Amino acid sequence: MRRRGSLPAERPRADSVLDAFAGELEIRRLSPAQFVQVLETLHMLGSVGAGIELSSLSTQLLVNVVNSASKEQINELAAHDELRSVFLDEIFRRMSDHLIEEKTKNVDFVIGWRFHRGDGEEPFDRYQTVVEDGVCVSSSDLGRTPDATVTVSAADFIRMATGVTAAAAMFVTGKVRVKGDYALAVRFSSYFDIPKAGPG
Repeated sequence: MRRRGSLPAERPRADSVLDAFAGELEIRRLSPAQFVQVLETLHMLGSVGAGIELSSLSTQLLVNVVNSASKEQINELAAHDELRSVFLDEIFRRMSDHLIEEKTKNVDFVIGWRFHRGDGEEPFDRYQTVVEDGVCVSSSDLGRTPDATVTVSAADFIRMATGVTAAAAMFVTGKVRVKGDYALAVRFSSYFDIPKAGPG
């Protein structure tokens, strides 16, 4: 019972609670299905207004989660229609925060993105990223004509965008296909300061 005149203990912020939870989670001990189930639960808590949302996870912890996950876990995530969209939305939403402004002050380009499951199906998720004079905007449809269109599996993109897999390796092995300005697509990641996996 709180004594009269004393202040209530400060409640931890939802984002710090989520970061702490993600930091302690032993992801490799989960099966791919369990991994997705944990993410489903966190997403559900956010959707019902519990104050815990995947969007509040710091970018560093997001990178750590993907780095700690197995290929099978990320593939399971990418195969989940709702969570795949959530993760892709989060990656594109955060791009503007990690743009290296000095490198893009005099740069102007549009990248189109097409994501597939990796099983030969036609791409089903589409996004665009526009970088103009040090500003980055991404959305599912910006109505712009892309200078380059990149086609890649959603799972490979999630690994590539978080720096877990080197972008150059993805291009060399043919996991990334480009229509249009190939050189622009290859150097795209160099315009962003992506946190490296490590302490969150």
